Amino acid sequence: MHNKIKFIEELSARYSTKGSFITLGKGMLDGEVIAETDIRIPLKTLNRHGLIAGATGTGKTKTLQVFAEQLSHQGIPSLVLDIKGDFSGIAEAGAESSMISDRYAKTKLPYQPQSFPVELMSISGEKGVKLRATVTEFGPLLLSKILDLNDTQTSIMSIVFKYCDDKGLPLIDLDDLKKVLQYVTDNSQGKADLANNYGSIAPASLGAILRSIVALEQQGAAQLFGEPSFDVMDLLHMRDGKGVVNILRVANIQSQPQLFSTFMLSLFAEIYMTFPEEGDSGKPKLVLFIDEAHLIFKEASKTLLSQIETMVKLIRSKGVGIYFITQIPGDVPENVLSQLGLKIQHALRGFTAKDRKEITKAVENYPVTEYYNASELIQNLGIGEAFITALDEKGIPTPLVHTFLISPESRMDVLSDAEVAELTNKSALVAKYEQSLNKDSAYEMLTNRMEQAVQKAEPTLRKKEVKEEPGMFESVMKSRAGRTFANTLAREGAKFVLGMFGLGGRKR
Repeated sequence: MHNKIKFIEELSARYSTKGSFITLGKGMLDGEVIAETDIRIPLKTLNRHGLIAGATGTGKTKTLQVFAEQLSHQGIPSLVLDIKGDFSGIAEAGAESSMISDRYAKTKLPYQPQSFPVELMSISGEKGVKLRATVTEFGPLLLSKILDLNDTQTSIMSIVFKYCDDKGLPLIDLDDLKKVLQYVTDNSQGKADLANNYGSIAPASLGAILRSIVALEQQGAAQLFGEPSFDVMDLLHMRDGKGVVNILRVANIQSQPQLFSTFMLSLFAEIYMTFPEEGDSGKPKLVLFIDEAHLIFKEASKTLLSQIETMVKLIRSKGVGIYFITQIPGDVPENVLSQLGLKIQHALRGFTAKDRKEITKAVENYPVTEYYNASELIQNLGIGEAFITALDEKGIPTPLVHTFLISPESRMDVLSDAEVAELTNKSALVAKYEQSLNKDSAYEMLTNRMEQAVQKAEPTLRKKEVKEEPGMFESVMKSRAGRTFANTLAREGAKFVLGMFGLGGRKR
C-alpha cells in the first residue's frame, strides 16, 4: 500500500490553482477514490492544447462532454467536430441513475442535471447553421491547395483571380469560377483580353483545374461556397452566462474528404487571421475539439506535419486551444504531441505486439510516478477512469494521476429528430445563415455579356457558331474524366492547415 497522506498532500499542492479552473474528477490510489484530491485544470493553461486518447468504448466521448460542459460553465465557447454523431445530447439535461448516483457518492460532488446552450452546424445540408464562404474569401492559393493543383495550375488560378479583380467580376460560388474559365477559354473576346493583358492559359492546365472543380462539386462543395459567408466571431457567443457549445456534424467525412478539408482550411485560416492577439488573458477565447484525429494525420507528408506543428504553436496566442481525440497517442506525430499540455489517457488494450509497443510509447511520455505501475494500470483502467497529466499555472507538468472522472450533467445520448428540429427552428444563427444570397456576380455578368454579343452578331455568324464544335469547357464538364476523381482521405482530409499562413483574411 502506498502512503495515502503523502499522495493527498502532493496532488493537492500540484493540482491547486489561484485562478479559475475546471474540475475533471478525483484522484485514485490503489483502486480507491480519494475524495480529498480534486483534479483541477487552470483555465489559463487550456490554450496549450491537449489530447484525449483511449481504445474504443473506454469513455472518450463522455470525457469530451464533461470537458465541454465545464468550459461552458466558465463562459468559454467551444467547437466540437462531431464525426460519430453522438454528441448532440449535451443540449438536453441528463437523468440521474444508480450508476451516476454511485459515481458522485464516491466523489462527494453534487450532481446537477442540466442542459447547455448548443448551436448545431452543418457543411453538408443537414439541419443547423449553414457554414459558407465565398470563392474570393478563399483566395487563389488556398483554393489551389484544396483542388490539389500543381505550381503551374496555381499560377493560372492567381491570374484568373487577378483578372476578375481588375474586371470587377465577383467570385461568389463555383459557378462564377467555372463561368470565368469558360469565358477566357471559349469566348474570343475573353480569350483575347486575357492573352493580351495577362498571358495565355495552356488548355491542358485549364482542363486539370476544371476536373478538380467538378470533383469538389460531386462531394457537395457547391453548397459550401456562397453568401452569406460564415463569420467566425459567431463561434464566441454566450447564453445565460454559459459558453455556447457549437457542434459541427461531419459524420460523412470519410465519403467527402475534400468537402471536409475545404471547411477545415477555411475555418482555421479565418480564425487565425480574424482573432486578435490575446496575450495572457487568463482563459481561452475558444476551444476546438477534433474527434477521430487520426483521419487528419494518417499518411500526412512531412511538409503537412510541419504546418500542423506551426499552427499548434502559434494559434494559442489567439486564445484558441485545440484538443485532439483519437485512439492511441501514436496517432499524433511526435512534434505535435510534444506541444500538448493536457493529456487524458483512457485504457489501451495490449492484444498484439504492436499494441504493446504503443502502450510503452504512451507511458514513456508521462511523468514518472511512484504511485502507479503505469504500463500495467493503463490496460486496466475502468470506463470513466483515465490517466491525467496537465500543466500548472507556471507551465510545469503535473504528476500523473489515476483519475475517477465526473459524469456529464447533460444527456448521455443523442437528440431525436424532433428535438433537432426544435433546436434549429428557434436558433437566431440558423435564421441568419439559412437563406443563400444570389447576388449579381461573375456568372450573371458574363452570361449577360455573352448573350448581348450573340444578339449583336450577324445571323450567319450566329448560325456558324451553332455548328462549331463545343469548347473545351463543355468537353471537360461532359467527359468521363470530368465526372470522376480518384482521391484518398489521408491526402485530402489532412489538408486543413496547408496554406494557413500568409494568405490574408477574408474581405468583408
